[in-house]
Amino acid sequence: MKFSEFTRSMSPLEMALLVLFIIYIIFPIQTPGFLAASINTPLSLVVLFIVTLYLFFYTHPVIGIIYIFVAYELLRRSSLTMGQNVMLQFTPSEEIRTKEMIQMNPAPQTTLEEQVILQMAPSTQNHIQIEGGSNFQPIQEKIVGASLY
Repeated sequence: MKFSEFTRSMSPLEMALLVLFIIYIIFPIQTPGFLAASINTPLSLVVLFIVTLYLFFYTHPVIGIIYIFVAYELLRRSSLTMGQNVMLQFTPSEEIRTKEMIQMNPAPQTTLEEQVILQMAPSTQNHIQIEGGSNFQPIQEKIVGASLY
């Protein structure tokens, strides 16, 4: 389809709407504060969705496609105007996350198994005195090829 055929298939109102949409996408037009507060609501998302469906069904499909980009830019710019990102609005602060992590990871406590192992660990003495009066000296061999871990 040539450009001249494309423009003939659109009404003058659709052409004006297309030009407005393209201007809004290209230029960094900020959303006013009073309007940005009302755009970041669930009701406005429903309205944007309904307008998108209307444009797809009752106007030229190109206008519907361009409007998806316009709606995205409108949501992005209104969240920047409000000084907060919509996605980061419900993210907890670092202090809250630190408190939650401390609650989830309590201080380590020695278990019964660990206490028994600490009591029964082999001695590292080279010379062990046995009660019968004899001297016992264990043979400790070097383990060849074993790692410390």
